[in-house]
Amino acid sequence: MSYPVDRRGFLRASGAAATAAALGLGGALTSCGSANVGTATLTWWDYFTLDNFQPGMMRLIRDIEAGVPDVKIERRTFPFAELERQITLGAISGDLPDIAIVDNVSMNTLGGSNLLADLTDRAERWGQAGQYYKGPWRGCQVGGKTLGIPNNSNCLALYYNTRMLKAAGVEPPTTWDELASAAQRLTSGDRYGLALSAIKTEEGVFQFLPFLWQAGGDLDTFGTYGATALSFLDDLIAKGSLSEQCVGWTQQDVNTRFLNQRATMQINGPWQIPTLKKADFEWNVVALPRDKEAATCLGGENWVLMANSKHLDKAWEVLEYTQRPPVLVPYLVAFGELPARKDLADEGAWASDPALRLFLSQLPLARPRQYGAHYAEASQAVAEAEQAVLTGSPSPSAAAKTAAVKIDKALGEQ
Repeated sequence: MSYPVDRRGFLRASGAAATAAALGLGGALTSCGSANVGTATLTWWDYFTLDNFQPGMMRLIRDIEAGVPDVKIERRTFPFAELERQITLGAISGDLPDIAIVDNVSMNTLGGSNLLADLTDRAERWGQAGQYYKGPWRGCQVGGKTLGIPNNSNCLALYYNTRMLKAAGVEPPTTWDELASAAQRLTSGDRYGLALSAIKTEEGVFQFLPFLWQAGGDLDTFGTYGATALSFLDDLIAKGSLSEQCVGWTQQDVNTRFLNQRATMQINGPWQIPTLKKADFEWNVVALPRDKEAATCLGGENWVLMANSKHLDKAWEVLEYTQRPPVLVPYLVAFGELPARKDLADEGAWASDPALRLFLSQLPLARPRQYGAHYAEASQAVAEAEQAVLTGSPSPSAAAKTAAVKIDKALGEQ
């Protein structure tokens, strides 16, 4: 499969009408076949609305219904931006699924709502936690409880145009200093050395947080280390190595700049690989350059069960079944995603594709955005600070201090 556009960006833009049109349905997707007597019908919600997701998803559902005794799946899809809200509203209306696939950032909000089933004891009896990369598994932990199981994972890395680097005598950068130097040397005319997304949404924050972590900081030290990260990016713009227009670029916009060879390097994720394979130039990908430490940001989705489900045992049996390699590998390959499980590193397309293997090698460093129920407010403060600095005012230090006050307030309201 391919991602003709950035997955999250497109899903945000998708409306309910587009969802129905894409699926040829008026709301719910029900798997084929009729329920037998004694069969548990499990409702399932997700936001994978695009046509190219449907073959992989329907195969997964068929596998589940064939492999898990006495189960029938009724699936319903929502636009990306609507799923979490619909689950929250369901607490009032009573209309909740048994199973859902949610963005891993949603664990911040949903994890403190008492809507999600506590899977701690089941996961311990299952005994598979050690098979997962630390970041994806930690992203399912809230308040000392296991509230989900990783569905898939992704992270960020640095793509580069091999011919342009070779022509300029530049090696792929491994540190901030090398990145700044390479970006400056690779900038020429209307071609920038580096492209990244600094848009005022979670997409931009997703790309900014690695810089904060690489500087040695975190959200609770944003006043100090946020200033360091903001200063680094601000300096790239001041030197002309990074376009100020990045404050309006989605990750798909960034990839388009790279594809058009108007950016020699870009920060992006593995979901861009299918499109990049059609490029008429050679490219490669390396780990994000480090400062005090190496870091990248964890993306992807988690499986969750609802606490009020009448079929918790059967729903958990479904989750266990989806993690079996013969079921999980085809699903992940169809979606172009990475496995959250370490024991699948030598399976699927990521076993032989050098670019995918690079991303897979970075998962042990990938950090989840697990900051509690008020992460959205903290994230907004980060986005506002980056926007302000990269558009010329105020100074990185002043912006970081202003943001730190808002961030500390949000993190303290747990």
